[in-house]
Amino acid sequence: MKKTLALAAACIGFAAQAQTIQPGLWEFKHDMRMPSRPDVAAQMAQMREQMKNLPPEARKMMEQQMAGHGMGMGADGALRLCIGSEDAKQDPIREGHTEGDCTYTQVKRSGNTWTGRLTCKEPPSQGDFTTTLHSSTHFTTQAALTSKEHGRIDMNTEARRLSADCGTLKPVAKPAAKR
Repeated sequence: MKKTLALAAACIGFAAQAQTIQPGLWEFKHDMRMPSRPDVAAQMAQMREQMKNLPPEARKMMEQQMAGHGMGMGADGALRLCIGSEDAKQDPIREGHTEGDCTYTQVKRSGNTWTGRLTCKEPPSQGDFTTTLHSSTHFTTQAALTSKEHGRIDMNTEARRLSADCGTLKPVAKPAAKR
């Protein structure tokens, strides 16, 4: 399950930088399904419910740990990230770009839509993605990956900019791109 969540996080990080977006506080809502393991959707729902019902002290500690990595929690398990102005200007969806354990290949752009292949090391998986920039404050990503460990993994992400002010969240530090 941890590997699956790491894979989703890598795709989210990728999608967050999809084109010219506005900097600020963004919220990412994900839906991940594994047809070979229908229990995963129930586990994700249970995990979101547990997060909502954490005791205040535990929630505060978790929020502080996440903030240390430039992330926050939103409603219903959404992930919040601060996108800095420099990152918002970049166009990292390009052939050979690596985000976490995932590398993008066969990248093509048509208007406001990017398509291509995604190959990940952990868990070992590969598949296709499509990212559509609906506006400078909203985009969506769909990915269909296959892994020997998990079978097919379908992921949908919807991202919306909440505000120009990131509050206490600092922009996520991006590792240097591997070329």
